[in-house]
Amino acid sequence: MKVTKMNLSLAACAGILLAAMGQARAATPDEAKMVAESKRIVSQYKTLMQSPPGRVPSRDVVDGPLLGNGNLGAVISGPPEAQKYWISKNNFWRLKDGHRQGGPRLFGGLDVNINDLKGATYRVEQDIYPAITLSTFTKGDTTVTMKSWVAATADYLLVELSVTGKPVEVQTKLWVASGRGSKEQIGRKDGLPWVTKAFEKDVKIPTSAAAMLKIVGANEPSFTLEPSKPITVAVAMQSSMDDKDPLSAAQKLAAELNADKVAKLAAEHAAWWQDFWAKALVEIGDPVIEKAYYMANYMMGSGTRDKDFPAGLFSLWVTHDDPRWAGDYHLNFDFQSQYYGLYKSNHIEQADTFHGPILAFMEKGKWYAKEICKTRGVLYCVGIGAKGIDTCQQGNRTGGPLQLGGCFMGQKCNAAYSVVPISMRWFHTYDLDYAKIVYPFVLEVANFWEDYLKFEDGRYVIHNDSIQENSGSDVNSIMSLGLVRCVFETAVDMSKEMGVDADRREKWQHILKNLSKFPTQELDGKTVFRYTEKGTAWIEGNSCGIQHIYPSGAIGLDDDPKLLEISRNTLDARGRKWSGDNGENSQYPAAVRVGYKPESLLEKLRGLCASRKMANGLVDCMEQCSTVPNSINEMICMSHHQVLRLFAVWPKDKDALFWNLRAEGAFLVSSAFKSGVVQFVKIHSEKGRDLTLVNPWPGKAIDVYRDGQKIDTLKGDRVTMKTKAGETVTLGPEGAGLPKTD
Repeated sequence: MKVTKMNLSLAACAGILLAAMGQARAATPDEAKMVAESKRIVSQYKTLMQSPPGRVPSRDVVDGPLLGNGNLGAVISGPPEAQKYWISKNNFWRLKDGHRQGGPRLFGGLDVNINDLKGATYRVEQDIYPAITLSTFTKGDTTVTMKSWVAATADYLLVELSVTGKPVEVQTKLWVASGRGSKEQIGRKDGLPWVTKAFEKDVKIPTSAAAMLKIVGANEPSFTLEPSKPITVAVAMQSSMDDKDPLSAAQKLAAELNADKVAKLAAEHAAWWQDFWAKALVEIGDPVIEKAYYMANYMMGSGTRDKDFPAGLFSLWVTHDDPRWAGDYHLNFDFQSQYYGLYKSNHIEQADTFHGPILAFMEKGKWYAKEICKTRGVLYCVGIGAKGIDTCQQGNRTGGPLQLGGCFMGQKCNAAYSVVPISMRWFHTYDLDYAKIVYPFVLEVANFWEDYLKFEDGRYVIHNDSIQENSGSDVNSIMSLGLVRCVFETAVDMSKEMGVDADRREKWQHILKNLSKFPTQELDGKTVFRYTEKGTAWIEGNSCGIQHIYPSGAIGLDDDPKLLEISRNTLDARGRKWSGDNGENSQYPAAVRVGYKPESLLEKLRGLCASRKMANGLVDCMEQCSTVPNSINEMICMSHHQVLRLFAVWPKDKDALFWNLRAEGAFLVSSAFKSGVVQFVKIHSEKGRDLTLVNPWPGKAIDVYRDGQKIDTLKGDRVTMKTKAGETVTLGPEGAGLPKTD
């Protein structure tokens, strides 16, 4: 990697980062390098907005600058003279069962009004590396700058105002949004304005939240902003999920805030985001795709951290009291697909917000399975909420898409789909503590499918399971066939590693061996997959017919070439749906997994980046956050079924580099590709598992180095190497010497 100059030494910079993280040790050279390189690469990518956003407020996605720390979020709108910050919190929900009854809710916001800026120029730059938005408004010889950020380590929205030229009068206002069934209050304490919003009646679990306004550098919400005298406007917010008395908690946060505290928060904020960006890096020489890669990861880094209340459909940026689709966790791929790119990108903190709502719904899922399908295990409906609420329940009705009031759209696969991110997390980390938390859910999903599958004529068959919402009584939905395979592969592997349920593996392996084959058909003279064996044959503009490839992981480069050809034919048959529907998060990584032409893939991906981004430079919905990062990661560091392939689906004439991408088997992998040749492979083994590698230097043996010393030579087109937990090894072609890794 190329290392650029910094004001501090690399070791000192990384040392500050580690100190802020509470780690009392010196930074290693690799850590220092990652800090420097992450700044060089990621800081290139900013979004400039030269007119106010047009989709704020909205019942769904918004196009204003987005700020967040995974718990507290804000989106900015309005003209220069009337800047408006819409504030939400991931754990502020109306917790009630029922269609459009429960879900995340807009809390309120902050107004910053400067009448002197009417007619001013508008320039807002969203800078993702420091996670700060810089707004600059100029009128005549007066320029007002607003530096806005949500503190990474505490629930504050902070807006630092400064002016050059003439002084301006500033009026700030803290406001609370009225809602359906909510109770709002406003007041002042010790001269500080506060607001509260609560859902106390006719709910399953009462919730409330409070915010307080604090001006650092002035005594009142209205003040004169003078040159060389910046003032920070701050909002402190807490909910009843943070503290039993959120108003007192918010007041305490506000009372602690002074200039020294703001400086400390700024240092912690910088350290947290430095650490986030230094987890893993890619550099591919394509600024359009690279920008989309890091912008998507920014959305996940700023949008989800609360394990009980992860990001819903619109994450922290809910600007309406009645968000579309309840703003909930849709389980027929929308919720799960946010997470696909996090595992290889090594953002495990964000990834670990997935399973909380899934586990919380288990009791209701068991009831649905028993009462509707007469089975053990769990049956999940299309949409669920936090804390076990059923966001799509519509009373005790049966018929159509509803069964016992639950909305299933004819699909049986929602719980199986929820195993997918759990499976990815498991195979990429082999974390036994994690397995102990999620295995009970995996086991219940396995219980359901053990009972629901029918063994007919020597194979297991899935009956009465719509592949698409309300597509009918389909038989052997190709999507469910892939998902069920994922469930039992995960159950078998987890149970072996945990040393439990050995007596059940024979049945699970029998299911895996005898599950029905994927149905096919002829379309325009080519063999493609049929969406179901009986029932729905094809749905134009729908990605369900490829989701057995990805994310289920049922097909990869080790499979029969004929099966791979059928897979590629199916992807081509979807035609324009490389862009324009919401299935791209499966389409692109599926294409990588089956060896689609890489040049064409990058061209299509580049077009997708241009077509789907919003005015703020971000993707248009959370479910697409994985599309670009995941596709690129798979192209350059594929580890499907624990076989590591480097640059397997990558153009031979395009240089690329990556550092610390996570591979199945709990490995962190770094490598570079230049002039058509892999330059080195560096592997850190977290768990000491065996590593299987497709030889990146065909026809040559592989030299293995530890601590700069050659320790082994491996021969073959595919090699298996023993590793030790915690060790790092470097690989190069035999006889070439220790490869350079920088």
